[in-house]
Formats: sequence, structure tokens, C-alpha cells
Amino acid sequence: MGAETTSSSVPYRTLGRTGEKVSAIGLGGFHIGVPRTDDEASRIIRRAIDQGLTFMDNCWDYHDGASERRMGAALRDGYRNKAFLMTKIDGRTHALAAKQIDESLSRLQTDHIDLLQHHEVIRMEDPDRIFAEGGAMEAVQEAKKAGKVRYIGFTGHKDPAVHLRMLEVAREHHFQFDAVQMPLNVMDAHFRSFAKQVLPVLVRDGVGVLGMKPLGSGAIPKTGLVTAIECLHYALTLPTSVVINGMDTMERLNQALEALRTFKPLPEAEVNDLLARTAKAAATGKHEEFKTGTQFDATARHPEWLG
Repeated sequence: MGAETTSSSVPYRTLGRTGEKVSAIGLGGFHIGVPRTDDEASRIIRRAIDQGLTFMDNCWDYHDGASERRMGAALRDGYRNKAFLMTKIDGRTHALAAKQIDESLSRLQTDHIDLLQHHEVIRMEDPDRIFAEGGAMEAVQEAKKAGKVRYIGFTGHKDPAVHLRMLEVAREHHFQFDAVQMPLNVMDAHFRSFAKQVLPVLVRDGVGVLGMKPLGSGAIPKTGLVTAIECLHYALTLPTSVVINGMDTMERLNQALEALRTFKPLPEAEVNDLLARTAKAAATGKHEEFKTGTQFDATARHPEWLG
């Protein structure tokens, strides 16, 4: 996790070995495409930044680019300088990745992306595609040399074994990621657990840990076993640099701010209680459909992105 500092009620954590300070909760990019109007989305983004949230998540494919366009518009008028901006690309070839990077820069109205991530590394063959000759990593590293990208990471939501394979292939190519994104929540601890299998490797190697789906895309609090605040406090207690949380309404933003305001690392007994409460419900992964289903797999619906 690294050293933690606080501004008002928002704690800031170090993003792995990069030394960058980022807000402990980040604003999720997919959900910012949900509000009915661009103005509402802009108000949510700007209020989040005004309240101290600096980490902005996004992706080339969210809402066919609408999430990036909304964020780009909201980050005008000096807000870009207050944000640590992350986005993701789906292209697996050099040509597709380069094209998507430039499209993201245009939509986000910026000349650089703070953290660019390979999105949806969910198949065992994805790492080989990305690192292949003529693969996406070539384009990403070229973008970094050109000043378009500062740091490089990857994301995935399916299986910790795929994450470990990606890290292994990176080592084979003498490359180390700056950040890695994965589901971290009270259900994950019991089923295909990223927290148990991937998190220790990232902490050991000084890689920034980006936790996502702390509420299981909203499914976990609906079980009635744990509250949303408990879910966020659990994810924040893990050695995460950032917990990325969907905030498609002011109410959801205020909930995240309240979680930060009231956060203290959970004692081991409280963590054990949360895990005991959720163990039975989590056993089959039915509340983490991003692991067990295909509805969260955009690249499965668009095989052309894979090249």
C-alpha cells in the first residue's frame, strides 16, 4: 500500500513504486456513462475532484466512448491538472492499440494519460498476444516514449491464474508493470481469489494495486449480508493503492466519501466476521458474475479488437 497521507477526509496512498500519490478511492469510468445527461456526469466528476478524489478510471470501450468523452469535458477548466487519469485499451495488435490510444487521448482532451492499461486480460492466451512481436505492448511502449503515456498496467476480472500468467510473460520479456487492476471484495476471498493469489505477488514486487468491484457491481450489498460501507472498508483495508468504485449518482459519490471519512483499517476480528458472513453465499461465485459469466466480457462480443 505504501505510506498514507490525508487531505481533509480523503486519504492518499502511494501507487506502488511509481511514488505517485493517489486518492484511496477512485471514480469508476463505466458508471460515469450511466447518468442521463452529460451535465449530470460532469457535476459528479467535478464534485468528486473538489472533494479530494484524484484517481479517475476509464476505458476506450465504455459506452462506445461516451465515458471518455464525458470525462474529457469534465476535466476542462483546470480539472485535468488535479486528476490522475487512467484509461484502458482493448486492442491486442500494435495497430489497434496505437489507434485506440490516440482515440482515447482525443476523447479525454489531454496530451497524456497518467496510467494506460491493457483491458480485459481474461484468457490465458491474452498475455502472449499482448507481448507478441507486433502486439499491443509495442504500441504502448512507443506511446510512453512519445510522452503520451506515463505508466503502464493491465486489468482483468476473470481468474487470478490469468493475472499470474500475465505477470510471468511480462517477466520473460524483462518488463514490470506499474499497476494491476483486479476484483477485490468480501466475496472474492472465497472464490477464485485475487486477494489470496495475486495480491501478495504485487505487494512483494512493489506494483500498484487497483482494487475494483468492491460491491461486486452492486450485487454484494443486495444479499443483505454486508453493507456497502462495510464492503468499501474491507477493500480499503487490503493493501490497495486505489479502490475503484462506481459512482453514477451523487448519492453513490457521497457514500464513497462517507466510507473514506469513517475509514480505519479493520481489525483482524472484523475482517474474519465479514468473511464468515459471506462464505456460504460466495462459494459458487454467483454474486461475482464477472468471474463466472460472460456479460462483463466486452472483448468476447468484439473479437475484432483482439486482432
